[in-house]
Amino acid sequence: MCYGQQQSLSPDRHFNRPSRIDNALAVDNLRVRLAETEARLERARAREAELTRRLEEMKRFVSVMEILESYLKQRFREQQEYVARLFPSLSAK
Repeated sequence: MCYGQQQSLSPDRHFNRPSRIDNALAVDNLRVRLAETEARLERARAREAELTRRLEEMKRFVSVMEILESYLKQRFREQQEYVARLFPSLSAK
């Protein structure tokens, strides 16, 4: 065996490579962070679904209010015309 081919057992070499324990801890840490991220994503999706449902409900409400407003305006005009026919002298003034 040649002298130059021997592997160095210096402490520097040992500290430059993470140990299996360090790797396992890093993997566990990443798994925990992934689980937390997935949980946050699930909550965000649930919140989005709730907000979407509420938005659709509000859109239906606004649509009903617009229909009601249109109906009431029409009825108001009809009542004005009726009063104008009953009291023609009032509408002339």
